Amino acid sequence: MTEFKISTIEAQQAAAIRSRVPMEELRTAFDTGFSQVMRAVTEQGATLTGPPFGYYHSMPGETIDVSIGFPVSTEVRAGNVQPFELPGGQAVVGTHVGPYDQLEGTYGELMTWVKLEGLELAEGMWEQYVSDPAAEPDPATWRTLIVWPLA
Repeated sequence: MTEFKISTIEAQQAAAIRSRVPMEELRTAFDTGFSQVMRAVTEQGATLTGPPFGYYHSMPGETIDVSIGFPVSTEVRAGNVQPFELPGGQAVVGTHVGPYDQLEGTYGELMTWVKLEGLELAEGMWEQYVSDPAAEPDPATWRTLIVWPLA
């Protein structure tokens, strides 16, 4: 069971690639997006200031509107990589522990919690991938921070 809380989040400058991706191609889009953003960040001498993220502009369906990137120290712009801002303000925050394919269950818990608390969610939310699967090969230990701003 995931614990959720309301937190005040600071806006974060980021670099990201925005794509509309069929659900079955999402993992490939993340792998490609993260490597392209990292290359642009490195080439422009910027510094990463937080873990990688996937920002979902609307509720996922068969196709997902997602910005894939990293918080950065300074503006980064190169080809498909564009400046982006993770918004600040009041948000519901919780940490999913486990494989990515189990995130749906955590979102179900989040929706139940939000309803019980009488809250209204904004359009757009993000996941920050706190664990690096290359460094932590056991998916049961992966940590994903879920941040969903309030309306």
